[in-house]
Parts: sequence; structure tokens; C-alpha cells
Amino acid sequence: MSSRPIRAALLSVYHKDRLAPLVQVLRQHGVTLYSTGGTQKFLEDEGAEVTAVEDLTGFPEVFGGRVKTLHPKVFGGILHRRDNEADLAQAEQHGIPPIDLVVVDLYPFEETVASGAEEADVIEKIDIGGISLLRAAAKNYRDVLVVSSRDQYAAVTELLTTKNGSTDLEDRRHYAAAAFATTSHYDTEIFGYLSQGTAVAGTALRLSAQPATPLRYGENPHQAGTFYGDLTALFDQLHGKQLSYNNLVDVDAAVALMAEFSDGQPACAILKHTNACGVAQAATLRDAYVNALSCDPTSAFGGVIIVNKEVDAATAAELNQLFFEVLIAPSFAADALPVLQSKKNRILLRQKPVQFPAKQVKTLLNGIIEQDADRQTETVKDFRTVTQSAPTDEELTALEFAGKICKHTKSNTIVLARAGRLLASGVGQTSRVDALRQAIEKARSFGFDLHGAVMASDAFFPFPDCVEIAGAAGVRAVVQPGGSIKDADSIKACDELGMAMVLTGVRHFKH
Repeated sequence: MSSRPIRAALLSVYHKDRLAPLVQVLRQHGVTLYSTGGTQKFLEDEGAEVTAVEDLTGFPEVFGGRVKTLHPKVFGGILHRRDNEADLAQAEQHGIPPIDLVVVDLYPFEETVASGAEEADVIEKIDIGGISLLRAAAKNYRDVLVVSSRDQYAAVTELLTTKNGSTDLEDRRHYAAAAFATTSHYDTEIFGYLSQGTAVAGTALRLSAQPATPLRYGENPHQAGTFYGDLTALFDQLHGKQLSYNNLVDVDAAVALMAEFSDGQPACAILKHTNACGVAQAATLRDAYVNALSCDPTSAFGGVIIVNKEVDAATAAELNQLFFEVLIAPSFAADALPVLQSKKNRILLRQKPVQFPAKQVKTLLNGIIEQDADRQTETVKDFRTVTQSAPTDEELTALEFAGKICKHTKSNTIVLARAGRLLASGVGQTSRVDALRQAIEKARSFGFDLHGAVMASDAFFPFPDCVEIAGAAGVRAVVQPGGSIKDADSIKACDELGMAMVLTGVRHFKH
């Protein structure tokens, strides 16, 4: 018989919020309640009669609460099979009462790690009894309902109300699967914390991200898509439709690029298909946006925009003239928000400070590849001048600016810029010469004079042709990693053209 009434329940939770309605339903159905410590006090404050687990087991909590529920009378009550005569006989022989519902909210391990707590405090938040209770109850889902998160309390309360204090096999199997998802994620987070800086022999890659947010579709309408992670930890969505798969990919690229501009000067970047089609810094955010838009107003249509300062009314008025998908900002002025909310589907995101993962992963072939995130950014102090002519101070500022954009642009890439302003870029080309020619043509098409501009390359020049083409277009200074066996040829070309070149020694491929 798949329907099972709940006669006895064990509740042991860290967070007590949202629990009261579930407790009231259990009381209404005369369910025997077992509990420990703070949960027991909470239940009694709610007016419930509670049997302490130590009274059930005849054994007190020990070791500062590290051992409370780890006892045969608890786990036997959960794990014995109600349709197995031998199990029932043993339960009666040893005085083990059945436990039909287990409600456990694990110690907040992730939150404790994120708070920067000392290791001793983190270790104490590794739940032992709780996670064992979840596994036991989930294993015996044919007889036991398991609740593994406070996010489930409302749904379980409704379920028990609707079904008069009973559950069906399908219900129990659903919550058992959710419990194993909880324990798997929990163990993965613990492994990630303890394995930092260590080489654990024979381990496989372990990844876990939650919650899951279904998307309208994936990259294209015929592809299903899901986002795994907590977007609310990074953004408050103030307006607009649900973020799509492609929105999320562009938002990720935008956030990574804007992280380079934390020097306090207002900055704006406009992205399309993960590449910047406009980036600028200026004295005001409005001017930064106007300058960024002028880089390529055609590509900016339907793009993702990110800024590093509060959006004021003047900037909002300019932004409102453009159709764009997403705007990301640290804050929005009260008189700016209504202007931007005038378009129904426009997505407005208020960005919160967050620590991003140090590792990046990607599915590939029949497996997964992992790498360190590219967190290195070269500044003027990292430049090594290799030409007879050294860059001017203004050119050094422009080279640093161009290098930041180049790092976040699809390879092969060339970036042309002035101090605080992108002029054009050639992105994702199969040859660096093609990338440069694309950038030059694009800059000219939007009316930019390249005389005195600078050039950045994500990787070395295998031949001097890029330097020669750039010099003929008016470019006066170049930043590149170096490392080609023909570096000397490019340096010689710069000297002949009166150009300056600096090397960084760091390549920034982005595929």
C-alpha cells in the first residue's frame, strides 16, 4: 500500500523560520514529535508536546552536541521496513518506535565559509547527524517522508493538509531525491573547502550548484536551458522580463569586463555576443555612456550595458533613447529608475558585490575541462619598452586601457583605443591580420581618426605585418605579450615607423 500516515516525526533544524505552520499541521494530526536542543525548545514554544531524543535513546547529548541522534533507536525507527516481518519483530523486540517523517535543515556550512570564519568555526558546521538522518530517511522512502530544506516546509504543509496527514509513494520518492541532492551538494562544498591547496590522489572533479532556474530556452529556441546558481546573490532584478540564456552569457562577460575598471572613474561598457562594442571612461557617467555608444551605435542596438557608478537622471535620459536588453549598475537614482522602467521588457539589474569562483569549467567532448580564472591584468608598471621610442604618459594610459578590453575579447583580437575610449576592435578572427583590418575598417566607418591611437593584441605578432598595417593607419603605440621567435622583426618595424612598443610577457587568449 503506497499511502502512509505520519504517526511520528523527528525534527532537528538549524533555522527555525517557516517551520511553525508545518508543526501546527503535525499537531492537528496527533503526530508524536521527537526533537533535540534548540528545535525542541522551539516546538514547545509553539505549544507542542515533544519527546527529547535523549529520552527515546536513554543516552544524553555528548561532546558539545556533536553526538545527539546517532543511535539505533533513532536510525532503527527510520530504517526498518514496515512490510518486512523480521524488521517489525526486531523493532518490537528492541523497543524501537517507527519514525515516519524526518525534517532536517543542515548546519550552514556554505554560509559559514562565505563569512570568512576561522577554520575551527567552519569545521563545526560540518553536519554529521543531520546528513545521516537525511540519507537514512531518503533510503527508506517507501515508508518515510524526508524534508531536507526549509524551502520545502510550505509545500509539505500543503501536502499533509490536502492528504489528511498521509503521503503517497510518489511524494516520498520526490522528496527522497531532493534529499540526496541536498547531501550531495553539501558534501561537494565540504570537499571543495578541505581540498584547497591540496592534491587529493585519485579524486574526480566535483561540482555542485543550486538552485536550478529553468530558462525560456537555451542558445536557440530548439535547445532547452537551465541556470544552476543563485542569481539573487549577485543581482536584484528591478525591472523587466526573465533573463535568457544569451542574456546570462552576455551579463557574465559584462561583469567580468567592468571588474577591470574599479579605479573610481565613471566607466561604461556595451557588449554584444560577449564582445565589447563600446567602452569608455569619462568625468561623468553620462559622458562615459555617450562615448561608449559612439564606438559602434549599430552593434549597441539590443546589447547589454554595464556601468560602475549609480545611474543618475542625466545618464538615464541618454540610455532611454536606445533599445537595449539589459542594464547593470551598482545603484539607480530615484529619479532615474522610472525613466528606465518605461520600457516593459527592459531588464534592470542592481549588482551586489560578490566573490567569483577561482576556477572555470566547461563541457568538452565527453568530459569537462577546468582552468584557473584569468585574474591577471597588466598595468603600466608591467610594461617593458622594447623600441627606441618610448610611449608618452597619455599613450601608456591608453595602452593599459586597451589591454583591459583586449583581455575580455574573443581571440584573435586587436583593440584600437585612445586614453579612456575604445575606438574599434577586431574580434574572433582566424588571423591577427584580419582582426586588425576589421578594427581599422570599423573605426573609420564610424568616423574615428586613428592618428595617435594605440593598439593592443591578445597574443604575439608572428610577423611584422600587423605593425606595418597599424603604422600606416596612424597607430603610434602597441602593447602585446611578445614571445614570438620573430619579435625582433616587429620591434624593428616599429622603430622604422617611429612607433613605440611595450611587451607584457602575458598572453590573454579567450576562446
